[in-house]
Amino acid sequence: MWVPPVVFAQDTLLNKYGLWVIGDKATLQKTVKHDAGKAMIDIKKAIPKLQLDLRYAGTNNFMGQVLYPFTSSTYLRKIAVDKLSKAQAELEKKGYGLKVFDAYRPYSVTEKLWEPVQDARSADDPKKGSGHKRGIAVDLTIIDLTDKEELDMGTGFDNFSDTAHIDFINLPNAVLQNRKLLKVVMEKYGFVALDTEWWHYYLPNAKYFELLDIDFKQLKKLNKKYYVKRNID
Repeated sequence: MWVPPVVFAQDTLLNKYGLWVIGDKATLQKTVKHDAGKAMIDIKKAIPKLQLDLRYAGTNNFMGQVLYPFTSSTYLRKIAVDKLSKAQAELEKKGYGLKVFDAYRPYSVTEKLWEPVQDARSADDPKKGSGHKRGIAVDLTIIDLTDKEELDMGTGFDNFSDTAHIDFINLPNAVLQNRKLLKVVMEKYGFVALDTEWWHYYLPNAKYFELLDIDFKQLKKLNKKYYVKRNID
């Protein structure tokens, strides 16, 4: 079994599935002192032109429930935000941009998503440590910056049919080219595509990044301190 670094192991909870989960911002900050790339960053502040459509902050999702109350933004590890920023910048040169549906997902929310379906095709199994819970996975699409409309990707977000698979080719050529554009730019900057969801990209070496169950209010407070410090520096 993987064990977190000794420097914060005593502050990290071993949950009922035998996974180590960080549940408070103080412990998270201890890991950030050892690697600044692990900081959880507000992606909208870091990439202002990026668009958000946070599906789990409202009811427009497969659950039909608000799972992220009281948040207007979302977060990723700094190393992921830096890579996403480069992808956004490259797309802007072509008149496009990124729209994010989901990014960091607190561990407790994963359990809520899993309980009613218990099907790995439509929800993360809480027994496993997925990228969303580690702050290194993002669900997104491409928009046209002229009218902010999404490019046609053949299905909507959270479509769990075979049509959403990366290798599904029985689609109009324009759709295939749109998916290819997203895949090429995301892979160029270090993200990996999930085979079964055209919208899902993550960073490799997932176990290097601890599982988190820190709510958005706590992360917002951390980001206020982070950006104040940057302005001072």
